[in-house]
Amino acid sequence: MVLFPNAKINLGLFITKKRVDGFHDLETCFFPIPWSDILEITPATSFKFSSSGLPIFGEIQDNLCYKAFIALSENFKIPNVQIHLHKIIPMGAGLGGGSSDAAFTLMGLRDLFELPLTNQDLLPYAQKLGSDCAFFLYNQAQFGTGKGDVLVPIPTSLSGLYAIVLYPNFGISTQKAYAGIQPNPAPGFLPDLITSPISTWKNTIKNDFEKNLFVEFPLLAEIKQDMYDLGAVYAAMSGSGSTIFGLFKNEVSPIDKWTNFAKWDGLIP
Repeated sequence: MVLFPNAKINLGLFITKKRVDGFHDLETCFFPIPWSDILEITPATSFKFSSSGLPIFGEIQDNLCYKAFIALSENFKIPNVQIHLHKIIPMGAGLGGGSSDAAFTLMGLRDLFELPLTNQDLLPYAQKLGSDCAFFLYNQAQFGTGKGDVLVPIPTSLSGLYAIVLYPNFGISTQKAYAGIQPNPAPGFLPDLITSPISTWKNTIKNDFEKNLFVEFPLLAEIKQDMYDLGAVYAAMSGSGSTIFGLFKNEVSPIDKWTNFAKWDGLIP
């Protein structure tokens, strides 16, 4: 079975409260984009995980695909599998690549072994694996609250807009992104702000991580300004990572100084 776990971008991200469990409450809108990894799951005599493409560091016990397999194995007698992940989506990028891999592993194992589970049934497993994992079970525009794992579908679409999603070849850890964050109430109800004309988004829809991270990583602020100089109607950081995306009404060509950066560009479906 071959699957294509895709990335996401965040339109707006407000950090609203520090939780007693150490996490933060936030408000954001998730949108899927077709920048994808390649995930192959096949039955095997013993569990095996391999990868190609971008290097994946750390122990197997920390890998979200492995954790997804273990989570389902605790409640269902599923055979061992071999998982091969060809990693394309950059890590530490704010694109949710690892979370997507985990969610697609859950769905792939469910389908491969015909487990009696809907995507809604998989939700508790996804929520335990990571805050963004739940979104990829739906993979359509969602308003996220809580840790980002309480989701409500929104009718807004980015379809037809041209996007440049740019990863400047370095990641930002979640821990670093949250350092120095001062939670504040959201300045407005994000799903309502998104229904306003896109020309207003620049002034009303913010990513709270940008304030501190743009000081520490001025290249990110420069890229965002470059997006607007190129004609973007909206540009922002995605999630808590280092990716900057720009939305355009017409197709544009990435500028020369971005040549060595990882990127996805194209029309949003």
